[in-house]
Amino acid sequence: MPVNGLGQKIGLVILIFSSIRLIPHIILFLFVDKNGFLKKDVARWAEITRLTKRQSKFQTLIAFIRLMTFLPEFRNLFYYRCGLKSKIFLFLCPRKSSLYIGANYIGPGLFIQHGDCCLVQADMIGSDCWINQQVTIGYSTPVVSRLPIIGNNVRIAAGAKVLGDVRIGDNSVIGPNTVVIEDVPPNVTLIGVPGKIIWRTNATNSSAKPPNSAPEKLLAQKQ
Repeated sequence: MPVNGLGQKIGLVILIFSSIRLIPHIILFLFVDKNGFLKKDVARWAEITRLTKRQSKFQTLIAFIRLMTFLPEFRNLFYYRCGLKSKIFLFLCPRKSSLYIGANYIGPGLFIQHGDCCLVQADMIGSDCWINQQVTIGYSTPVVSRLPIIGNNVRIAAGAKVLGDVRIGDNSVIGPNTVVIEDVPPNVTLIGVPGKIIWRTNATNSSAKPPNSAPEKLLAQKQ
């Protein structure tokens, strides 16, 4: 993103023009985000991309415009959050075509770093997860089966595959190109094909954020 000097001025001009095309999106952001998930998404993306750490309502709005303007991955998340009502505005601000997001529930704070060739289709994704490029989350067979449930604060690295009726525990890390076809406990790091635990984190000493409660009705589907 533009940082200083001439680049900063050009970036400001781009943002001004972009804010005009984003008027319908801004209205949706301000009035449709009833559970506050979009605002939490903006806060996390803004912090990770170093836009800002603390945000007033105005700063949050500016951060939203910046993210919609410069990061197409965020657009995909925005359209997922807003549902069908937002699709009529796709032509004004196209989403990233190589990134698909679909789930019964996605908690606040999902961050997608790059988004090339990503398929994110799950029963549930918890809060504050991080997904890298070329990740596949979905069915394990062509026959309809259950989809993965991913806990809170989970990181899924580039090229990883999470397939079928599996649960990923809170605060776990799925390493690059790892294939997950079995349940993963909390606070571990997996590497390999199929994935094997190579590291366990003591939850009491971990710096990871404490898990938030997941919707019971979705977890009940896995029983």
